[in-house]
Amino acid sequence: MKKLADKALVAWMAIGTRWLPFTDAASSDLPVGRLLRLAMFQLPIGMAMVLLLGTLNRVMIVELGVPTWLVAMMIAVPILFAPLRALIGHRSDTHISALGWRRIPYMWIGAFMQFGGYTILAPALLLLNGQGHVDGAAGTLAGQAGSALAFALIGFGIHFTQTAGLALMGDLVPDDKRPRGVALFYLMQLVGMILAAITFSFLLRDFTSELLIRVLHGAAVASLALNVIAMWKQEPRDRVRAATVKSAPRPDFMETWRSFAQQGTAKRLLVGVGLGTMGFGMQDVLLEPYGGEVLKLSVPETTLLTGVMTAGTLFGLIAAMRIFARGVNPCRLAAYGAIFGIPAFTIILFAYPMASKLMFVAGAALIGLGAGLFIVGSLSAAMDMATGENRGLVAGAWGAIQATTAGVGIAAGGFLRDAVNGLASNGALGEALSGPATSYGFVYLIEIFLLLLALVVIAPLVRDAGHVIDRQTRQFGLAELPG
Repeated sequence: MKKLADKALVAWMAIGTRWLPFTDAASSDLPVGRLLRLAMFQLPIGMAMVLLLGTLNRVMIVELGVPTWLVAMMIAVPILFAPLRALIGHRSDTHISALGWRRIPYMWIGAFMQFGGYTILAPALLLLNGQGHVDGAAGTLAGQAGSALAFALIGFGIHFTQTAGLALMGDLVPDDKRPRGVALFYLMQLVGMILAAITFSFLLRDFTSELLIRVLHGAAVASLALNVIAMWKQEPRDRVRAATVKSAPRPDFMETWRSFAQQGTAKRLLVGVGLGTMGFGMQDVLLEPYGGEVLKLSVPETTLLTGVMTAGTLFGLIAAMRIFARGVNPCRLAAYGAIFGIPAFTIILFAYPMASKLMFVAGAALIGLGAGLFIVGSLSAAMDMATGENRGLVAGAWGAIQATTAGVGIAAGGFLRDAVNGLASNGALGEALSGPATSYGFVYLIEIFLLLLALVVIAPLVRDAGHVIDRQTRQFGLAELPG
């Protein structure tokens, strides 16, 4: 019986690395189970993105009558403070702990911020719905203030947890397997978004405000539980380092940042990340309206676009495996992502004159594919530039640039679309450009231009870094998948 159990265990371990995506990022010091458990902190982040940007966004505007501008401000506040990620990462690099921990304390802070945000949000929504103990304008004002505080806490919690978590991944995963670790973490966030979307749509199918409160309570508990499971016994204690750090002066953030930014490759990569993120992000609030207003798609058809783009991103992760297996460096992978994005937006532009829904769906899938390649490639390139002493700063800098430019891109896309649409509808652009497609097309052309600029910025990094890398150390983790 013991021999049979041993054989079953060996077979299961073989299945883990053979069929589970990116689990060959594991090593003897970081087994598959521990690696997957560490990546679980991305699940509540995906859940929060679905709640804040999807479910609560619609509920607060439509069901609770909160002004759209106020909801937009609530969502924007955490994005505006995204540059603090670099400071958070630096503090985790230089954190003084009696146990020698660096990353776990900041992950704990982020986990409890997210938990606190959900718990505050529940009574705040009750006040907005007129069901609290404070009536009238005072109750509405209290509900709006509580909702804003809750959104800020959840957003800041994501900044803390994701920055410190990515730095911890960089500390634990060997250098030659780090790109696969990055891909696994990104995949886990997508899984969290998909599972959350399915779960919330099922639980809220018969919507009531009381049911929404119960869902938020469940989200709070689930978020904290998943973060605790992810953090448990991950970062080793290092009392020797604790004693060394305690006796040494803490490096100044601005000096450390200037030292990092003076690296020509680092500055160029971060500029490329910003341009590429804006290039892919401006369409976030425009793709579904474009499908409905210009191509006359139904609500279910436009809703499916999110799933199509997610499928494209997942395929991008598989494609990244093939690319890395050929010895391509991360900067080249990011460039491939931008290259896929350019024809994607071109296809979407031509979907209107061709009256082709199929072209529109294909373009959306290519956007997901290109964005996936770009994010994984640029983050892998950034982590490759980091050392053990500044890994948190680098992860925070990448996250700060990525989150800030994504927010700016979304806002700019909406503003430009409205501005150009106003000019077109008033006839200022001529009769040929008076239709609704003009404003969307203008934004898509800007996105193509931004992706071209990102390619120009990243190109020297591709050339300087070279592209011949050991195939065994750079395979991306899905090499054993069939087909």
